[in-house]
Amino acid sequence: MDFMAVLREKLDEFGELITPGVDPSAPVPSCGDWTFYDLVDHVGQGNLWVTTAVLEQRGDFQGEPAPKDPVELRAWYDGTVKSILAAVSVDPETPAWTFTSQMPRKVGFWQRRRAQETLMHLWDAQDALGVAEAFEPALAADGVTEVFELFAPRMVLRGLASEPTAAVGLRATDTGDSWTYGPGTPVAEISGTASDLLLALWQRKELKDSAFSWQGNWAEGERVLVGPLVP
Repeated sequence: MDFMAVLREKLDEFGELITPGVDPSAPVPSCGDWTFYDLVDHVGQGNLWVTTAVLEQRGDFQGEPAPKDPVELRAWYDGTVKSILAAVSVDPETPAWTFTSQMPRKVGFWQRRRAQETLMHLWDAQDALGVAEAFEPALAADGVTEVFELFAPRMVLRGLASEPTAAVGLRATDTGDSWTYGPGTPVAEISGTASDLLLALWQRKELKDSAFSWQGNWAEGERVLVGPLVP
C-alpha cells in the first residue's frame, strides 16, 4: 500500500475542513470532551512531533498551542503538513525514533502510522461536522491489522489492558480479511465491513451496533475486544 499517497490525501482532506466558517469550539463527540480546535491542534502537533522524530531522532517535542482564529489555524495546520511531508518523504528504511521497539524504528513506521492516524481523525472531524464517510476497505483492513500488530500488545505491556484469556475472530465482509485476537480457538466471531470493524476497535462504533453480525459467545467476545485495545 502506498502510505505516502494516503497520508498526503488525508492530510489535505482534513485541512479542507478548517474553513473560516467553522466553529473552533464545536464538540467532537468521538473524542470525549475535545472541540474541533482541540482535534486540529492534536493532528498538527502530531505532525510536528513526527517531524522531530525523523529529523532529530527524538520523541520529546513540545509545541506551542495552535492559534484559535480559523484562518490562522488553517495556515498553522498547513505548515505542519508541509513539515511532516518533507520529513517522511524519504526511503522507508531511513532510521527514525519511534515510540515502540515492537516494530522497526524506521521512517516506514511513521508513513503507515500517520496515514492511519490521520484517517481516523479525519473521520472524527467529518463526524463532528455531520459528513463522516466510510473508510476505503483495503486501508481499513490494514488499520485493523495495525491494531493487533501494534496497539493491542502495547496496551497490555503498558498495563492499560488485560491479556486476553480467550480468542475472538473478526471477519471483514467486504475484503475477505480475517483476524484472531487472543489464545486458542475463537469463542466468538464478529463480522462487518473493514471500515466498521476499524471504527469499533478505535471505540468509534459500538460492538452491539446493527452493522455487525456475531456468532458464538457474544458476551465473551465483547469482553475481549472492549480492551481497550488502542490508546
